[in-house]
Amino acid sequence: MKKFATVIFYLLPFSIFAQNAEEKDSIVVVQSPIPVDSMLVKDTVKTELVSLSSDIDFVPADESPELIADRLGCLQKTIELSYNSKVHAFIDYFTVRDREYTKMVLRRRDLYFPLFEKKLKEYGLPDELKYLSIIESGLNPRVMSAARAVGLWQFMSGTGNYFGLRNNWFTDDRMDPEKATDAACKYLSQLYSIFHNWHLALAAYNSGPGTVRWAMRRSGYKKTFWEIYSFLPRETRSYVPQYIAIIYAVNYATEHNIHEYQREETLTHDTLSFNQFLHLDKFAKLTGTCVEDIQSLNPHIKGNAVPEDGKAHTIKVPKSAKEVLTQNRKIILDSSATGKKELEALAKATGDYTYNGRDRNIYYVRNGDVLGTIAQRFRVSVKNLREWNNLSSNLIRVGQRLIIWANASVKVNQPTFNTSSIKSEDSKTYMK
Repeated sequence: MKKFATVIFYLLPFSIFAQNAEEKDSIVVVQSPIPVDSMLVKDTVKTELVSLSSDIDFVPADESPELIADRLGCLQKTIELSYNSKVHAFIDYFTVRDREYTKMVLRRRDLYFPLFEKKLKEYGLPDELKYLSIIESGLNPRVMSAARAVGLWQFMSGTGNYFGLRNNWFTDDRMDPEKATDAACKYLSQLYSIFHNWHLALAAYNSGPGTVRWAMRRSGYKKTFWEIYSFLPRETRSYVPQYIAIIYAVNYATEHNIHEYQREETLTHDTLSFNQFLHLDKFAKLTGTCVEDIQSLNPHIKGNAVPEDGKAHTIKVPKSAKEVLTQNRKIILDSSATGKKELEALAKATGDYTYNGRDRNIYYVRNGDVLGTIAQRFRVSVKNLREWNNLSSNLIRVGQRLIIWANASVKVNQPTFNTSSIKSEDSKTYMK
């Protein structure tokens, strides 16, 4: 047997390899954890070495297209796993050019896949949708894109608010794995009910249903992703191929000599319910735990404290903390409530604070909006809208930014799912 191995060196910043010039702009990644500036390789040099040092990662030779297509066929369940040059380019990326990213995903998947599988089953959705969060966030619940989309499922503020994900100075439900996964399942269900095609639903999750409908019209009302491919935004063209490629890479990592034996695991924890202010630093010290552990269990807590806003809160705490708390609950909770005034003052100074059960919302005026309809939608008064935004009359203009303090317990009054209103909200650029 030959003791040769192939090590690939790239002359330019690495990228997805386009098989011909016509495909180059189809594989530029704007959405996803893959760096955009690493997408422009135009040549490669292959060098054969007689032996390998121990720190060189052996990369097997390219698999044949027939074998990859067969493997995808074995993985396919409900969602079609197409194979073509665009999908192959991203498979090459995940299995050759950024193997470390694939290893990171393998380390993290046990943290969230059980939750995803449970929720997808509850909503009657395909199990393979669990891989979508890898493309969206790299399985990082606290990640924020350049477009300010947040969390495992990368919700923009407006779309998140529609699905009940509240956001203020102290907490952001878009970073809560369970709440965000619920919202993602609802959104994906609605998108599939619109398009009746999973590839189109995924494309709409990326760029909005309005953008996909526009592409369908431009294509002559074609009904599949690959038929409207050239009419979609550049980042959306890459979205479905990336999704298919990461499913392949995760499931056939071993065949490409990608091994990750370490696994990130959730700390053994219990839940704590309370309805008062709680400072995490003080709580950690009084219970003999690490505040970083509490933060990792509750990624949705942003301000290192849970506010007193008239609502009951439930957080996860290390099991050892719950045992200590059981013995001295009143003393520990009362002591952990100190520092409330200072943090609330800081929150108010930033203009992002929840008070009396109300959340601060930012609304941009659209065509046809008047103060009365906006007030009705958020269940507030026109008088309040004018006071909060220093308006001397009821006149507003399209694009105007309004601050609205809506009741946190009341879902925004939108009787129908307005797909056109969010057509560009979910087009996101990943930012490490």
